[in-house]
Amino acid sequence: MFLLFKVCIVLITPLGSALLLGLIALVLGALRRHRSAWMLGAAAFLWLTVWSVPVASDGLRGMLEGEYPPQSIAAVPTAAAIVVLGGGIEPEETVHPDPDLDLAADRIWYAARLYHAGKAPLMVLTGGGEGQRSGGSEAAAMARVLADFGVPREAMLLEEHSHTTGENAQNTAALLRERGIGQVLLVTSALHMHRALGLFERAGLRAYPAATDYEVRERLPVVRWLPSASALWGSGRAIKEWFGRFDPRA
Repeated sequence: MFLLFKVCIVLITPLGSALLLGLIALVLGALRRHRSAWMLGAAAFLWLTVWSVPVASDGLRGMLEGEYPPQSIAAVPTAAAIVVLGGGIEPEETVHPDPDLDLAADRIWYAARLYHAGKAPLMVLTGGGEGQRSGGSEAAAMARVLADFGVPREAMLLEEHSHTTGENAQNTAALLRERGIGQVLLVTSALHMHRALGLFERAGLRAYPAATDYEVRERLPVVRWLPSASALWGSGRAIKEWFGRFDPRA
């Protein structure tokens, strides 16, 4: 089911849906249904073009991020624990012995700032590995980086078995229930926060948003209308977040 869900997510993204429409157009062309093939091919091209333009991509992501505007560290409330969702780091591998920070690594840096500001005495790092490809879990990789940021190892609790946000929530809730903790600060990307909060609250935790990793930035007017691969990628992730709200396991 996990693999099926991943395939469905790919198909609803602009790139995946455009490729699917293009493939159907090729099949229709081979069957000599040229009018239908041209229409589907044109639709695939227009769909891909629209979501490749920053003004459309930023608009879609901005609606999600705008629900959780940036706030100062001082304005963030205190809680019993800080929960940091995976997705900002790749665990070490046999060939690459160090973790790889990706575009969502703001989550790790922001969590360290919250800890040092005294917002919570405990930090829960959540995220599993990918079997034989990975030499460890996302949670363990985050722990290595946070130690370099001065967070003591005894203040970190690792949840290393989840692969989706839904599993993050369920597994973290189980760990914290054992410690009598029901209120947490939830650290994740602003784009991802709405869906994540719903899943954590459904798991029985009272989660306060500590959003970071804001993607939408000011651009030069001309640049806003020039198609780019990064805008297309951002559109796909935003659409995944919208559709993910309707899947309780996501």
